[in-house]
Amino acid sequence: ETEVEQLQRLLAGMEKDHRDLLARMESGQAELERLREAEGERAAQQERSSQLEKEVAGLREKIHHLDDMLKSQQRKVRQMIEQLQNSKSVIQAKDTAIQELKERVSYLEAENLEMHDRIEHLIEKQVSRGGSSARARSKSEYVSRCGGNSGIRIRNSGIW
Repeated sequence: ETEVEQLQRLLAGMEKDHRDLLARMESGQAELERLREAEGERAAQQERSSQLEKEVAGLREKIHHLDDMLKSQQRKVRQMIEQLQNSKSVIQAKDTAIQELKERVSYLEAENLEMHDRIEHLIEKQVSRGGSSARARSKSEYVSRCGGNSGIRIRNSGIW
């Protein structure tokens, strides 16, 4: 019986070894499966990482392009503002010149009326005296003789 017992012990040991090996094999397979899943996740993460890097690079390029366009538009706006300010200055200078000319015209018109009144007064004086050799001209004759400019011609604020 010792041989049978020995064989039974051996068989029991072999069954135990079989169970241990089977457990180790299942554990190894489970670990291998986890590693494969982790590797797959890593590959997916690397793929996603690569995709995101490309997307970020594209966005950087778009941002750079938009920055350039923005700077260009800002330059254009500054130039337009400068042109507008220059135009306003020119218009203001022209308005000032126009106002000065209007004042000058008003002054000359007043001077013209004064001279017209003086001439009319002198004509009336000549008519009332009876004139010696030349007959007195009427106001209408004087106006037509001088070109219809109310009897007075003005040049450079002087009268001639």
